[in-house]
Amino acid sequence: MKNSRSLFEKAKRYIPGGVNSPVRAFGAVDSTPLFISRASGSRIYDVEGREYIDYVSSWGPMILGHSHPDVIRAIKEAAERGTSYGAPTDAEVEMAELITGAIPSIEMVRMVNSGTEAAMSAIRLARGYTNREKIIKFEGCYHGHADSLLVKAGSGVATLGIPGSPGIPKGLAELTITLPFNNIEAVKSAVDMYGGDIACVIIEPVAGNMGVIHPLPAFLEGLREISESHGILLIFDEVITGFRLTYGGFQKIAGIEPDLTCLGKIIGGGLPVGAFGGRRDIMEKLAPGGPVYQAGTLSGNPLAMAAGVATLKILKENADYEDLDWKTNRLCREMKKLFEDKNIPVCINRVGSMFTIFFTQIGPFDFNTAGKSDTKLFGRYFREMLANRINIAPSQFEASFLSFAHTDEDIEKTLNACAKALENM
Repeated sequence: MKNSRSLFEKAKRYIPGGVNSPVRAFGAVDSTPLFISRASGSRIYDVEGREYIDYVSSWGPMILGHSHPDVIRAIKEAAERGTSYGAPTDAEVEMAELITGAIPSIEMVRMVNSGTEAAMSAIRLARGYTNREKIIKFEGCYHGHADSLLVKAGSGVATLGIPGSPGIPKGLAELTITLPFNNIEAVKSAVDMYGGDIACVIIEPVAGNMGVIHPLPAFLEGLREISESHGILLIFDEVITGFRLTYGGFQKIAGIEPDLTCLGKIIGGGLPVGAFGGRRDIMEKLAPGGPVYQAGTLSGNPLAMAAGVATLKILKENADYEDLDWKTNRLCREMKKLFEDKNIPVCINRVGSMFTIFFTQIGPFDFNTAGKSDTKLFGRYFREMLANRINIAPSQFEASFLSFAHTDEDIEKTLNACAKALENM
């Protein structure tokens, strides 16, 4: 009979580290990764048949839950017509209409194959549009693994304790100005020094890759004002937050319109997809109409478009985001009380249906304060929860997610599992 441990040992012979994305290796939580055989609703099942309530949600995309029947039906129907054409389809146009209709700052949109590709392409476009080379990013914000963006990135880089990455040319790193999240004074200083050379500022408006960190009051507004007054493009990376907190992006909640927006995860309904879009005058600089080249053989893949269109239509017509927020708030509030009853200091950062449990007394507000969390204690808590059949993100520096498939019964079982885990700790 197959089991996760033997599969992991086999995988390590053929796949670097045994996984195709580093955080999946469970190294930060001193455990062996689960190998999953199937998923449905709020549950995943490992190769040994064990059932888990899932709060990883494929790292965010599965807002409707796993294997939603309407999404699966759309994928099957699309697959029967062909899996890839290398040519335009009406589904791409429908997807573009849905996205531009939901997010006013996006007047035109280009589909790509991943969030990494979206961020990389948006930055190239910003450089081409402004004829400038430097960019500003923020410590702990992860925008994929493109060379310019791995400098002091969050997510797996933070989990593995890597400050950057070998393989990034020094010249590229020198074009990336990295600043503390939530520090508008640092932005002002950088712009005063390099303003005429800065093409763009890219940020996760709600950080999800150093754990969930929300923007402090007036921080995003300050970014918008500074960038606009200096001819710098503002890019919101909403790969995680797009359609996660409302039908649209976090920018809709914040009341701020960036120049460009990166999307991914939810808009693919669980299939590989990304997108970037923004002001028409900027997007028209893209080839074939403009001089900035970007391409992708499988961009707008018909299976991904079918899954994404089905997902967005359900969210547009039936999603009760307020109820999802309420459920997540209840789970986090009652978990916090369980920790307090055991005198274990934690802070649970939450924005909508995203949350992270930090083992620290002070609520993190940037990468430095997030790094003060007790990662060993988090690892112990993770292993206890997994033993009680609850699957949360296997890293202190990642977000966990609720989906519309999570029920009140799931929350009760999760709270009971948390109580048992704390007893053992």
